[in-house]
Amino acid sequence: MTDYKLISNDELTELAMSNGIITWNQLTNFIKALPYGRNMNRKDLGLVLSEKKGTCSSKHALLKSIADFNNVPNIDLIIGIYRMTESNTPKIGTELTENSIKFIPEAHCYLKINGNRIDLTTKESEFNKIKKDILQEKEIEPNQVYKFKVDYHKEFVKKWMKETNSKFTFNDIWRIREKCVENLTA
Repeated sequence: MTDYKLISNDELTELAMSNGIITWNQLTNFIKALPYGRNMNRKDLGLVLSEKKGTCSSKHALLKSIADFNNVPNIDLIIGIYRMTESNTPKIGTELTENSIKFIPEAHCYLKINGNRIDLTTKESEFNKIKKDILQEKEIEPNQVYKFKVDYHKEFVKKWMKETNSKFTFNDIWRIREKCVENLTA
């Protein structure tokens, strides 16, 4: 991708610059190298840079925000609901198998750059690992990664449970999902 110099004087760009980052490509490489982990406050995207970790949501929302502040073109923030399995997301452990579940619909954020889906969650992340398991996609704004994304995800799971006549309660599925996410952080 063409590189762009970061020129904005907004708080997030200045925080990136305080980490020695002066271009878009440096920023994407820096973010991808940070470990996966939940930040202390979902709403404060700057914590990705100050705590040196983030989730798919916080990392990609931060990148989209900085892209917008710095006029980096053709960057979209996407929420994709995909069939999370132990094979396409191996770090979740064996929670699904232990509960006799083939998959759980998981909400995952990534970028669409010039029409190409790019996952910068971790060094190992690659969109192609989940591409065939995408059930639904929606473009969102960075401020939608905390409340809207969670509500959207929960509604999707409830609908899926109803359609599949799940033997589990919503709370059971959400607890299993949370354990999977916890395993990703370990």
